[in-house]
Amino acid sequence: MTTPRDLLITTMEIASDRPVEQGDLSLVLAGAELCDLIKAEALAVDGDRIVPGLPPPMDDRLLDSAASSLIREAPYESVEDWLWRRGQGLYATYLADLEAEGQVTRQRNRWLPLRTDRTSLADSPARRHAAERWSSGDPVLAGLAAAVGIGGEPTEDLAGLADDAVVTVLAAVSDAVMELDAVRQRRSIEEAAFDNIWRGQ
Repeated sequence: MTTPRDLLITTMEIASDRPVEQGDLSLVLAGAELCDLIKAEALAVDGDRIVPGLPPPMDDRLLDSAASSLIREAPYESVEDWLWRRGQGLYATYLADLEAEGQVTRQRNRWLPLRTDRTSLADSPARRHAAERWSSGDPVLAGLAAAVGIGGEPTEDLAGLADDAVVTVLAAVSDAVMELDAVRQRRSIEEAAFDNIWRGQ
């Protein structure tokens, strides 16, 4: 299993009572891919720039796709730019992949036999692996989950990491999620102000 898959399963397992925003999770999944690629030595992080190496076979279709999409020309891509570019719709991509593997099923209405947006996790080795990794306090998984409000504060989990490249990625993930939340709040305020103008006429 990969970190993005473990992360998605963990958020579905833990955050059922407080769903995570899909945009936030897409950004964090992109960060999880970087963490796995760093571990596989498929890239290095120089300052805030992603310097690609020779990607080894990742034994995972989506991680192979991530590795092949790295920008390989100087000055290379920043971690922040990667998160926004790669993260576009990434939640839906990973969810569809888990669904195709039978790891996730869509619940059906008893009276209307149509697929709904409600999903549930199958009892599988992947689910148990993610649960074991979470319960062990894996600092990478914990840091990524914290960025979407699961577990502790993001900064708490960075202390257990010795890899500066991973710390850089986790910090960038946290900043990107906060930026996206600020954009959502600003839009909400603007929409409310617009509604008030119309109601006042």
